[in-house]
Amino acid sequence: LGSVMDCSVRLGSNDTLSNGNRANLDAAKRLAKRLFNLDGFRKCDVARHLSKNNDFSRLVAEEYLRYFNFTEMTLDQALRAFLLEFALTGETQERERILAHFSHQYVHCNSSLALSEDSVHTLTCALMLLNTDLHGHNVGKRMSCTQFIGNLEGLNSGHDFPKELLKALYNSIKNEKLQWTIDEEEMRQSFSELGDHRGESHSRGMKRTGSGLVSPSRAMLYKTGFLVRKVHADCDGKRTPRGKRGWKTFYAVLKGLILYLQKGEYRPDKQLSHEDLKNAVSIHHSLAIRATDYSKRPNVFYLRTADWRVYLFQAPNAEQMQSWITRINTVAAMFSAPPLPAAIGSQKKFSRPLLPSSASKLSQEEQAQAHESRFRSISTELVQLHSYPPDRKVKGRELEEYRLREEYLEFEVNIHTMVQESEKLHVCKKQVHH
Repeated sequence: LGSVMDCSVRLGSNDTLSNGNRANLDAAKRLAKRLFNLDGFRKCDVARHLSKNNDFSRLVAEEYLRYFNFTEMTLDQALRAFLLEFALTGETQERERILAHFSHQYVHCNSSLALSEDSVHTLTCALMLLNTDLHGHNVGKRMSCTQFIGNLEGLNSGHDFPKELLKALYNSIKNEKLQWTIDEEEMRQSFSELGDHRGESHSRGMKRTGSGLVSPSRAMLYKTGFLVRKVHADCDGKRTPRGKRGWKTFYAVLKGLILYLQKGEYRPDKQLSHEDLKNAVSIHHSLAIRATDYSKRPNVFYLRTADWRVYLFQAPNAEQMQSWITRINTVAAMFSAPPLPAAIGSQKKFSRPLLPSSASKLSQEEQAQAHESRFRSISTELVQLHSYPPDRKVKGRELEEYRLREEYLEFEVNIHTMVQESEKLHVCKKQVHH
């Protein structure tokens, strides 16, 4: 893989495309197809191959964008569709080059458009800046529609853009921020690097106050975004009373091993309120899975915590739902401390092991070994449990004991299966690159 990628880069950086050079055109088409299908490439690699300032890279970008059909889409719709497939990374100039290729394809797909390619590019860049202004973490007054229109005066090939068009675009971005795809494998790599260099922010663990959980001030920020939450089950899996199950919208902040659910948008300098701390969810030893059995709302996932609470979260779209699932599970797997033995009671009653809320002090390798050992132990215990199912004549309490033990073991198997799959992906990736 490395040699193929290096060859592609050398071809793009050294060769100058001349008119009629069929070899370069064919090479560009082959590379564009592989980039689009992620054949030997990660999502984070694509932008690097399309944003270079040379003829071959421009040709590859043009061929790559041909895979997108923006016909009869508004500009904001086309931009959203593009960003959900393409990981837009790089310096400002590199991003603008890619957006120029996007603009070219948009105009090509909409031949009756009354705007030039340069005007579409100007509008596209303006929408990206507007999105950052309206939905970013910057402190200060947000851009108004009037300001947005004023900033674009005379930039439509020397004329003004139609005001109704600008108003529609402004309202679209204001009502729903632009979402773009992320490279989940790249994220796993960054977590692995964190595992090799665990800092004080994770070794200190978390503190508990009377109002809720507080993460260390230096805890790593992993993800932010809007989520709609519904409490499905309280501590120990007890069904939440009907009057407390309603859906509520929060700005979610995954920081360290805590998922903060804030009423207002996250800002680094903002003091957490009593309500924010009350709504915080500790994700140590937790598991997030897609709610395939829930059909009332789209893009919903379950989050089951260490104390057996169950939440439903709705994300803005399928990509964000999967991103939240992956990030929550990866952080929980990487930094949850190993479980402690269950409390010993006077009766032979099943008790779940004690799951510390503090962060693990193990190295990445030790954490992986602990997961593997735990997985083998839990899997064996589950097989043994299924080998001796309770007799139909047993009392209700014994059946309940069996159900609780089975539910817990299956939950643990799911967690460790997810961890092992993540580890395998990381190992395979390292082997490919070496």
